[in-house]
Amino acid sequence: MSQAKPIIGITMGDGAGVGPEIILKSLQNQEIYDLCNPVVIGDSKILSRAQAYVNSHLQIKTITDDQLDQLAFEFGTVYCLDLDLLSADLPIGQVSAEAGHAAFEYLAKAIDLAKKQQIDAICTAPLNKEALHKGGHQYPGHTEILADLTNTSEFSMMLSAPNLKVIHVTTHVGIIDAVKMINPDRVYRVIQLAHETLTKSGIENPRIAVCGINPHAGENGLFGYGEEDEKVVPGVKKAQEEGINVVGPLPADTLFFRTVRGDFDIVVAMYHDQGHGPVKVLGLDAGVNITVGLPIIRTSVDHGTAFDIAGKGIVEEKSMMEAIRQAVELAPKRK
Repeated sequence: MSQAKPIIGITMGDGAGVGPEIILKSLQNQEIYDLCNPVVIGDSKILSRAQAYVNSHLQIKTITDDQLDQLAFEFGTVYCLDLDLLSADLPIGQVSAEAGHAAFEYLAKAIDLAKKQQIDAICTAPLNKEALHKGGHQYPGHTEILADLTNTSEFSMMLSAPNLKVIHVTTHVGIIDAVKMINPDRVYRVIQLAHETLTKSGIENPRIAVCGINPHAGENGLFGYGEEDEKVVPGVKKAQEEGINVVGPLPADTLFFRTVRGDFDIVVAMYHDQGHGPVKVLGLDAGVNITVGLPIIRTSVDHGTAFDIAGKGIVEEKSMMEAIRQAVELAPKRK
């Protein structure tokens, strides 16, 4: 029996940002339809408005979720599960409670569909955290919404770029809080998540390297107050005792170079900027954000809503296309 293409639910993100544009630009590529059956979860009227920005002639068809298993997916037609939450004159490039609330609802709908196995994976366009909060949803970002709505307690953000994968012990918290939150058990669990994720993706015995917290990973107590020995080393040792191929803590200032060179398959970063900075140096249009540890597959672009260029049609769609490709790769296989 031949393998059916997965249905990928693409959430529109913040309708005032570049989400509608990168979705349309991506779906103008035959390659995406060769890989999967894409469904946009958002607002048809905003997608239609964005067609003028990117000179798109795709046909947009509004559907309901009970039609998902009846669709004849074909290149040139964009199916939009229309939640009808945004006004047609939503200001472009501006923070708004309306768009923030809608972005939350698109994601909540996608999660519900994925849990019911009506879609096989979720790929998210960017939302704006300030708009999300103004819309009444007090989450730091997509990752935490996904964890909450799937009742997932142990999860992590993984960034994937050419020659570099990074998984995070902490993400959307201030640096002082991040150091407080790092502990041996969390370090161990993130190493485990990295090992499980890469093993499932086909990498046998993945090589995992763990960052230190302080400059030069503390350099034997020269920097900091022994945080590496207290918070990181026991987690690494526990993973090593279970046969996981992991080393660390290692100095972050050289570790990312070594990983891009090919010494390791993934880096465990201690906090947001430690991991995000190196990935984004490789290019904002090259990275993909993957939430690991969830019962469903979710990938995302690794850039923001880009309000400053929204509506100009100049945003690059490369990250969205790569996020869709990775969602397809990770999605459960249909028969």
